[in-house]
Amino acid sequence: MIIDLRSDTVTKPTEEMLEVMFAAKVGDDVFGDDPTVNALEQKVADLFGMEDAIFCPSGTMTNQIAIKIHTNSPGELICDELSHVYKYEGGGIGFNSGLATKLIKGDFGRLSVEQVENAINPDDIHFPETQLVSLENTCNKGGGTIYSLNQIKKIKHLCVDRGLKLHLDGARIFNALVEADYTAKEMGKQFDTISVCLSKGLGAPIGSLLLGTTEDIKKARRIRKILGGGMRQAGYLAAAGIFALENNVERLKDDHLRARNIAENITDVSYIKNVWPVYTNILIFEIEDNLDLNQLIGKLAEQNLRVSAFGPQLIRIVTHLDFNDEMMDATINIIKNTTF
Repeated sequence: MIIDLRSDTVTKPTEEMLEVMFAAKVGDDVFGDDPTVNALEQKVADLFGMEDAIFCPSGTMTNQIAIKIHTNSPGELICDELSHVYKYEGGGIGFNSGLATKLIKGDFGRLSVEQVENAINPDDIHFPETQLVSLENTCNKGGGTIYSLNQIKKIKHLCVDRGLKLHLDGARIFNALVEADYTAKEMGKQFDTISVCLSKGLGAPIGSLLLGTTEDIKKARRIRKILGGGMRQAGYLAAAGIFALENNVERLKDDHLRARNIAENITDVSYIKNVWPVYTNILIFEIEDNLDLNQLIGKLAEQNLRVSAFGPQLIRIVTHLDFNDEMMDATINIIKNTTF
């Protein structure tokens, strides 16, 4: 039995999901006549109370499209230093949109309104014009941290007051929604655009959506085409997304519970220096300074436990749809009994 906890992107479609995919009605989405894609876009837009949505191959694409439609070069984007849009999207902010990036050291990926306000450039020709703020909820690199609604509302109010657009990288927004005291529609009210991923905790094989106004999504379709993201009979993929939304949201709580259970049971392992707080389905632990990180990852892999390096002496574990209680117990035992 191989236990793969490198990411929640490693899941595979269930038999039920595959059946729905094979039965999907399809058309040519670039022409706008794939009924299943249209249904998915409408479903997610309605869920968040937003006007429109566009289905794309990846969350990187939806984030990069959002940045492009909200800005004009030269300009600047504000985000946390741990943000996916900055760290893991291949330099797309500069390449695609020609922007500078103002990085803020937040609270494990979460920005305060005061930090955002202090980062806005003055109206001075020596500085790029601040145009966009991007938040990530949950924050992957922060260990799955969640924004409170009050934090987001304050930042939204500031953005409106200062004429800035506000984007949400919601790759794991549903992980936040099942834990937080706010709804998808409340999130939709706060952001100009939201990126939503279907291929992480929800278990679809591929796909993300960008949500926004009708005008913004019209612009997004043009940019998606330029980036090569136009898909044809994409309804087979969209059907998986619809199934995921209807069946796999509430069960995200199980992933969170298993991640917390693992954390609680490995705190006294000799080679583990520190276990980060667990907020959702991401568990990060730090190993002792004198140990070889890659050697430990290799030893775990030899016992069929796959994890990922997440920085100096840091290991990340991500629980997901294909991870059950038997695997959880095995994971705890492997970590506890691994020796150098």
